[in-house]
Amino acid sequence: MEADFWHSRWQEGRIGFHQNDVNGFLQNHWATLKLPEKSTVFVPLCGKSLDMLWLASLGHRVVGVELSEIAAQQFFAEQSVQPDVVKGDRFTSYSANNVTILCGDFFDLVATDLDGAVAVFDRAALIALPKDMRKRYAEHLRQLLSSGCQLLLVAMEYDESALSGPPFNVPWAEVSTLFDHQGELSIVTEQKADARGTPCLERLYRLIYG
Repeated sequence: MEADFWHSRWQEGRIGFHQNDVNGFLQNHWATLKLPEKSTVFVPLCGKSLDMLWLASLGHRVVGVELSEIAAQQFFAEQSVQPDVVKGDRFTSYSANNVTILCGDFFDLVATDLDGAVAVFDRAALIALPKDMRKRYAEHLRQLLSSGCQLLLVAMEYDESALSGPPFNVPWAEVSTLFDHQGELSIVTEQKADARGTPCLERLYRLIYG
């Protein structure tokens, strides 16, 4: 999707993709990564996700990237926190309480922006991108991360004749094509879910980058 699409969604308040609770997969399976406290965790296309708040509550440093400054402003305002705001060439940074949201284009990120991230939680990034952008996303993500970094990825599988994303249908075969060559990929769990009124299978994947 083009940047203007997402900017418009935030400006108009059409953010049905935002979840008002911490993701259940995250809560139930994060501990399996066995990360030390104060690890840096990356959340791509983060919006104002409460997942970041939950990760920070565990003692992690959280770095998110998000196109919309409205999302970052709302995230901190809803926690009654005044963030430090720093405008740079590529990103405007909003930071407070171990959470930093970099407002700008994911594809402008370089590895040093992620402050040595050792884990990634992708609930809504891959499934927000059309097919022609997903390969580019997976390749750029790999460039940002070191070997041994762990990715927890949520993807959906549904009948494309019933729904036009986002969220997009990203079946196991495509996830495997995108990530299997990058390291050790496995399915952690799956559950029946709903994608904008369409029944879907929601899967949680784990990748350990090689």
